[in-house]
Amino acid sequence: MHPGSEHLIILPDREIAEEIAEELREEGFEHVRVVREAARNQEHGEDDLEVEWAVYVLDTRLPDTSGGGAYEGLRERFTDLAQEHGGWYDEPGDPRPPQA
Repeated sequence: MHPGSEHLIILPDREIAEEIAEELREEGFEHVRVVREAARNQEHGEDDLEVEWAVYVLDTRLPDTSGGGAYEGLRERFTDLAQEHGGWYDEPGDPRPPQA
């Protein structure tokens, strides 16, 4: 595995996550799965766990360098896809903040 190959599309709904995962598999992404993500909600003094769903994508086809055109294009596409469905995009190990 190389840097930039892991991606998380965080979504509020499991069904949407399953649909997106299936679409990505049909497009040729081999390593796609839906996982549960738990996040702490500390707004207004609350300390409750919120459950969200994530589409995890491992793409080993891209070049090893972040900042390349294909890499950034995929990052932008996943960000747009997440935003379209009320979610956000995160990339494990990326020092940049998640794109919301």
